[in-house]
Amino acid sequence: MLLSAKIWGHWVMVSEWPIVRIEDIAEKIALGPFGSNIKAETFVESGVPVISGAHLHGIRVEDGVFNFVTEEHAERMKNSNVFRGDVIFTRAGNIGQVAYIPHNSQYERYVISPLRFYLRCDLSKADPVFISYFFHSSEGQHKLLANASQTGVPSIARPSSYLKTIELSLPPLKEQRAISHILGTLDDRIANLRQTNATLEAIAQALFKSWFVDFDGVPPEDMQESELGLIPKEWRVGTFGDVAEHPRRGVQPEEIESSTPYIALEHMPRRCIALSDWGMAVGLESNKHEFKRGEILFGKLRPYFHKVGVAPIDGVCSTDIVVITPKSPAWFGFVLAHASSDPFVEYTNAGSTGTKMPRTSWREMSRYAVVLPPESIATAFNEQVQQMVEKIISNIHEVRTLAALRDTLLPKLISGKLRFHGRIHES
Repeated sequence: MLLSAKIWGHWVMVSEWPIVRIEDIAEKIALGPFGSNIKAETFVESGVPVISGAHLHGIRVEDGVFNFVTEEHAERMKNSNVFRGDVIFTRAGNIGQVAYIPHNSQYERYVISPLRFYLRCDLSKADPVFISYFFHSSEGQHKLLANASQTGVPSIARPSSYLKTIELSLPPLKEQRAISHILGTLDDRIANLRQTNATLEAIAQALFKSWFVDFDGVPPEDMQESELGLIPKEWRVGTFGDVAEHPRRGVQPEEIESSTPYIALEHMPRRCIALSDWGMAVGLESNKHEFKRGEILFGKLRPYFHKVGVAPIDGVCSTDIVVITPKSPAWFGFVLAHASSDPFVEYTNAGSTGTKMPRTSWREMSRYAVVLPPESIATAFNEQVQQMVEKIISNIHEVRTLAALRDTLLPKLISGKLRFHGRIHES
């Protein structure tokens, strides 16, 4: 089976790999520290970073915001120290999480938190990246969670000893690395696209601040007093509702096709306008809101979660999401920038009603005071932002295509049903 002459080489559908147990390819398997050894009072501003479940969302341990312990405290928990190439698992809570520490990680040494355990592979027998991908496959997840209890907090019983007993088909080391390279190339491209989206969003936010908050380039003599402070002359104070509206397109569940994309609050990331995840409208039982590609979605339940994004497709959404559109296309960038800003989210949170389940409303949102520029300035700003948003949406669809390809190849490669023969060439 020829997938791509440049990348994939030649493939055959046969598996002749030996069956091994994890203990056969392990140099070490160990649990995280006792909970009493890592708690708030042990954290310091810098030192050895602590890996928690927040860093295990993908195939690789994600560097980002860490808690730290001192070098001395890390030494006292030496058995829970992990390094590049180690594979980290969650044993309680969000079980099923598996990620390896990549060779280019931000730190050389980490400590795992109490609810984690880890595998250190014998590198003469197993590639830790391949092993991580195995545990991301349906077979690997099934075997990892077969010894799990769902009573109370989900947990894996006797995690370290159980991990040793898990069996898998193991190809020669060279082939393991080839498979890791192929899947890793796809994940690298996905990561690059997501980073591009984050960069584009940061640029748009910086432009908004420069144009509409700091009024860069406007000389002092061209400023005037207003109830919101100094603003440029010919600008005026208005409300968010002057330039934005909430199209109320309610739809009954029986009117929704099962193939319709569906966005709920759980599909929306925090502080990110790129909405790359959605489900399908299968089995919906309550009324929903219809939205169109390019419209703004704002999570009104617990608005402090800061869930605001741009719809990359047409679909329906939860009624806990407010659909927002500009009254005129020229104001799209201005409306999006305000709706996704910290001050706007803080304002909606302050005006929320309900103690346990606070919600904001379009009525409250529409009253938010804004400084309105002449439409020509809003148009010029929108021309720049609109291009960035279109690129973000394009990248979202490419990410989903690449992820679907990876998820299709993963079980076939890991199981040996699809075999590689020949060299791999970078595209």
